[in-house]
Amino acid sequence: MKLARTIAFIFLMWGCNNSASDNNKSETSKTDSLMHEVMKGHNFTMGKMEKMNKTQRRVQQIIDSISRLSPGKRKNAERYREQLGSVLNRLGAANAAMDTWMNQFNMDSLQNNAEERTKYLESEKIKILSVKDSMINSLRDADSLLKKD
Repeated sequence: MKLARTIAFIFLMWGCNNSASDNNKSETSKTDSLMHEVMKGHNFTMGKMEKMNKTQRRVQQIIDSISRLSPGKRKNAERYREQLGSVLNRLGAANAAMDTWMNQFNMDSLQNNAEERTKYLESEKIKILSVKDSMINSLRDADSLLKKD
C-alpha cells in the first residue's frame, strides 16, 4: 500500500512539474514571439529611415523654393506650402517617435520574469506599430504632395 501511495505521489509531482514546465515553455514561446514581432516592427521602421530623411529634405527644399517666389506666385502656392509644412511636421514627429522608442526600448528587460516581460513586450509592440503607422502615413502623404510638384 505504501508503495502504491509513493508511486502515486511521484506521478502527481511529476505531473505538476510537467505542467509548470509547460507553462514556462508557453510563456517563453509567447515572449519569443512578441520579441520577434517587436523586432520586425523595428526593422521595418529602420528600413524607412533613409527615405524619411530624404523626403524631409525634399519637402523642406520645396518650401524654401516657394518662399523665394515673387509675391504673386508665392500667394498662389500658399496652400501647397501649408500642406508641405504640415507633412514636414508629421515626418519630423514620426522620426522623433522612432528615436524616442529606440532610446527607451530595453531588449533585455525583465529577462527573469516571463509574465512581466510579456506585458512589457506587448506594450512595446503597440508602441513600435504606432511609430510604423506614423511613418507609413506621413511618407504616403508626402509622396502624394510631392507628385504635385
